[in-house]
Amino acid sequence: MTTEDAHNGRDPELPGRLLVVERDALLPVLRGRAEADFGLPVAACPGWTVRDVLAHCSAAFTRVLERRFEEGVFSPESNDRDIAERADWTHARVLDELERGMTEVGPVLARGKGPLDALALGEWVHAGDVREALGLPEAYGGPGLPHALELLARVTRQRGHLPLHADLDDLDEPLLLGDGGGERTPARYIGDAPTLVRLYTGRPVPEGAGFELAGVKEGELNIYG
Repeated sequence: MTTEDAHNGRDPELPGRLLVVERDALLPVLRGRAEADFGLPVAACPGWTVRDVLAHCSAAFTRVLERRFEEGVFSPESNDRDIAERADWTHARVLDELERGMTEVGPVLARGKGPLDALALGEWVHAGDVREALGLPEAYGGPGLPHALELLARVTRQRGHLPLHADLDDLDEPLLLGDGGGERTPARYIGDAPTLVRLYTGRPVPEGAGFELAGVKEGELNIYG
């Protein structure tokens, strides 16, 4: 960890840890799914299938590894082009690219100064989108959740997001998100961590999810809004 990382409270290895944990949990499951499962729609990404989401993620990792950041990169148009470029690939080839990315991107991000760290969080969230589409357990949860929450707290803090105090069923200690140095009184969340992730990433919250939110509207939490 550099002096700058220590000063900013940045753990440069965190994004890589998150991706490797999710790689080990999800990739073996995906490699065992039927061909038809890759064509299932993903509710969180209208118009995209499971395969499209995986191709988007694998392409994003490859762009980072190859340092290809042309104008408009990661825009909806750029993402659609990346998916189209992989249209003739086998599912296995897409998964191979995804596995390579989840393995090799972490060290690249660690050597950077942090602006791309949020990519790891976004790709972990997309893994949750895929889990939900396939009916798998632990969407937006699972073994990577502690790392994802830590990264979410960092991202919201760096972006000056509104402050929020979260009392989570999944953690012993409260989680503080957003910029706590301003004049605004922190909002309050009480509930489970996967639902908090859904609120911060604009994902549908299951009907009947039990949580309490005070001092902020649900839509204000979305870091992608």
